Formats: sequence, C-alpha cells, structure tokens
Amino acid sequence: MQGASRVAIGFSNVSHTLTHMFMLLYPTAVLGLEAEFGLPYGELLALSLVGFILFGAGALPAGWLADRWSETGTFTLMLFGMGLGGILTSIATTPFEIAAGLGVIGLFASIYHPVGIAMVVRHASKRGRSLGVNGVFGGVGLASGPLIAGLLMDFGSWRLAFLIPGIITLVLGVVFWFAARAVDLPSIREDVNPEPEVPGRVMVSAFVTLAVATMCAGLIFQCLSVALPKLFALRLDFFEAGSGLGIGGFVAIVFLVAACFQIIGGLAADRFPLKWVYVTAWTLQIPVVLWAATAAGLPLVIVASVIVLLLNGSAPAESSLFAKYSPARWRATAFGVKFVIALGVSALGVPLVAYIHDQTGEFYWLFIVLAGFAAVIALVALLLPSEREETYQQTDVVREKA
Repeated sequence: MQGASRVAIGFSNVSHTLTHMFMLLYPTAVLGLEAEFGLPYGELLALSLVGFILFGAGALPAGWLADRWSETGTFTLMLFGMGLGGILTSIATTPFEIAAGLGVIGLFASIYHPVGIAMVVRHASKRGRSLGVNGVFGGVGLASGPLIAGLLMDFGSWRLAFLIPGIITLVLGVVFWFAARAVDLPSIREDVNPEPEVPGRVMVSAFVTLAVATMCAGLIFQCLSVALPKLFALRLDFFEAGSGLGIGGFVAIVFLVAACFQIIGGLAADRFPLKWVYVTAWTLQIPVVLWAATAAGLPLVIVASVIVLLLNGSAPAESSLFAKYSPARWRATAFGVKFVIALGVSALGVPLVAYIHDQTGEFYWLFIVLAGFAAVIALVALLLPSEREETYQQTDVVREKA
C-alpha cells in the first residue's frame, strides 16, 4: 500500500508540472508568431481557445471514466494523449493546424485534475500537506511553460517547445504504465485517510457554493496566466523584457516565487478550519488585484507574484473542501465537475483578455473585473458550513445510521 501511494502521488506530482507547462507554452510562443503568420496578437491568441475549453470541458467525462473504468488507465491515456498533442502542434504549418494541436493537448490535459488530484486525495495521509506539495509541482509547470517557450524562441524554434515535452511525456506514460502494475495500483479503491460523512443535503449545498467560488477563481487564474506575458511586454521597461526569454523569465519568476506558498497553504488547511483559510486568502486578494491595475516595472512583478501566491495558498483548502463534501466512490467525478467549472468556464478568460487588449491596448479594466470576481469568492465562501456546524452534521449521520 505504501509503495502504491508513493507511485500514485509521485507520478501525479510530475504530471501536474507537465500539464500546466503544456497549457502555458502557447501564450508566450504566440509572441513569436505575429511576424510569421502576419496576424494580430488577439487573433493568434484565440487559436488556443479550443484547447482551453477542452481543458475544462473534458474534466467531467474524464472523472466519470476514471470512476467507472480505471483511474490508472485514464491517467495513462492522459500522458500518451498530451505527448501526441505536443508532437502534432510542433509540426503545424497553418493557424488551423496549430489550433487543432492545441485542442488535442487541452483534451488530454483535462484528464489530469479530476484524476490526478483524486489520486493524491485518495493516497495522502495528510491531505493538506500533500495537496500543497502537489500544487508546488503545478506551479513549477506554470513557471516552466513560459520559460521553455521563451528560451527556445530565442535560441531555436517555438516548435521545439512542443516537440521535446511531447516526447518526454510519451516516455513517462510508458514508465507509469509499468510502475502502476508493479505495485498493483489499479486494485486500490479506498482512501488512506477517509473523511467523516456529512448529510447529503449539506453536501449538495456546500458543493454548489464551492462551484460558484471555483468558477470565479478559475477565471482569475486563466486571465492572469494568459495575459501575463503580454502584460510584462507592455509594462516592464527592463532591457531583457524585449525578448521572448526575458518575458518568459519574468513570468517564470512570478510562478516560482509563489509556488512554494502552496505548502504553507496546505499546512494551514491541515491545521485550521478550511472555510476560514479559504475566506482569508480571497479577502486579501481583492486589494492586491486592484493594485495590479496600475502597477508597472518591478512593483508589477511583485504584485503579480502576490496574486499568484494567494491563489496558490487557497488551492489546498479548496481541494480539501471538495474532498470533504464529495463521496469517495465518486471522487474523480466530483473533481471533474469542479474542473469543468474552474477550467471550462474560465476558458472565457481567453477572449476576455484578447478583447480588452485589442479595445484598449492595455489591461487596466481586466484587473478591475478580476477584483470583482475575488470579492464574489470571499462573499460566497462565507456560506460554507463552520466547524461547529460540521460537528453537528457528522453527529446526525451517526444517529441516522444507528
């Protein structure tokens, strides 16, 4: 069991890095395509829309497939599919082919969050800490995507940024397939650290509340991650910011600085009431996002890092709340719903970023809108049950069983 848990959590962590890396290669690579294809930034960025939509929309069927068929098989399918999508994108010669390749990446990458996060939840003895570490790996992916794209744009070709990760991911899929069977991973169905049950009516109410919060959080994350390379190109006056590597490097700094905060957020989720960890993070987020509306130069790098830091800090509490208010036997499906909302609906952030930039030439109004989303999250999170209410709920379940 211990060896199976190490395999499940280890491969889930590495795959979290690869998933976010793949999804953030293009927002930086697109800066090198404007001259090659003779199209404006907004139109080229829109080629990634299908991939981002599928990244979210595919989460629910992926979670259902994992629960009904095989968690291990679905996870393996993800690795092979992402690798193939990267290779297809690397050989694209038209805007349509680029959109198709990014669509394949998004479709198979959609498997990760409902299945990979559910694997961590199932096999973790301390959920908050394990989810925090998993989030750090995701943060490394967010940082490495722009950095790899920028590096290869300057010293090679944007195509290599998709080809090399594609090949590596295919190899990882083969390794996982054999490792999972070596420790009999497919046979494990029970949680290492199960949550006490709550009444169904409370579960549904909390799930709906979390769905609203997750939708707004997803929009904030999507808009920020897509807009950040262009935002830095506009507002950073450093010499390095004029190159793909310089822009990608600054984006990487933001995500790397903030990534480790997920561990702190995870430890807080294990030690303090989940509701108040979540509410506090999003209340603090509101003034920080408003500051980003006008920040420039070094202060912009700092404020962007704080926004991502608070996003990361809230993530372990959010995932732990979803685990608390979802039945274990349908865990991947529940996380599928979560990420359909978080990543599917948030795909609307791509045209929002493109529209605001093309209409205003800047991103001031984008951050005003994002501050409003942060306020909505903080308010709706107050509707979640408190620790005292949860104690009563669990007592009611025991009485019902008796």
